[in-house]
Amino acid sequence: MNAPRSLALAAALLVAAIPVHAQQVTPEARAAADRLAATVCSTCHGTGGRSTSPTFPNLAAQTAPYLEQQLKAFRDQTRADPDAQAYMWGMAAQLNDEAIAALAAHYAAQRPAPGQVGDPKLVSQGRSIFEHGVPAKGIPACATCHGDRAQGNGPFPRLAGQHPEYLLKQLLVIQNALRLAPVMHGVIQYLSKDQMHAVAEYLASMGSRGSGAPAAGHE
Repeated sequence: MNAPRSLALAAALLVAAIPVHAQQVTPEARAAADRLAATVCSTCHGTGGRSTSPTFPNLAAQTAPYLEQQLKAFRDQTRADPDAQAYMWGMAAQLNDEAIAALAAHYAAQRPAPGQVGDPKLVSQGRSIFEHGVPAKGIPACATCHGDRAQGNGPFPRLAGQHPEYLLKQLLVIQNALRLAPVMHGVIQYLSKDQMHAVAEYLASMGSRGSGAPAAGHE
């Protein structure tokens, strides 16, 4: 079986294995999550999860299963990259499963962040890698797991409209095995930093509605 088909199968199995918790959240937990997001999480992640600092990712319109997965990893200290330890271990330590599910549902329902205007040459290169991969290196298309519009797919996160600096940092952290991401380790192990930069620029340029269209000024 070739790499793209193997990756697609792994993606399907992972999506099927993720339970849907949002419908099990009580109204009280939803209200508490709304308050927490507005008073605490917004300090770093911005109003409605639309961050203004590239240090902190946009959470708006992120997939709920992915947010649940990451919040539990922060709480359990199994996501151990430097930024996770510095910012999120303490923040997530007191969250129970219902609070995590409520926060995930809150952010999944928010209006996504707008795309950013980037370098047209990098955006074009990044789009090619995202849509087609790098066949010469056996690297499959990013769209296989993350969706053709980078809108995310269950445990595979939404990438459209994310800060390019944040995306590049996470790709490097995963490539260097400082962050546990088994599927991604194999996918990006031969991706160069320049190629990662290009992909990050393309993803950051994608429209706020998840249309896959670059922000104005690219094409």
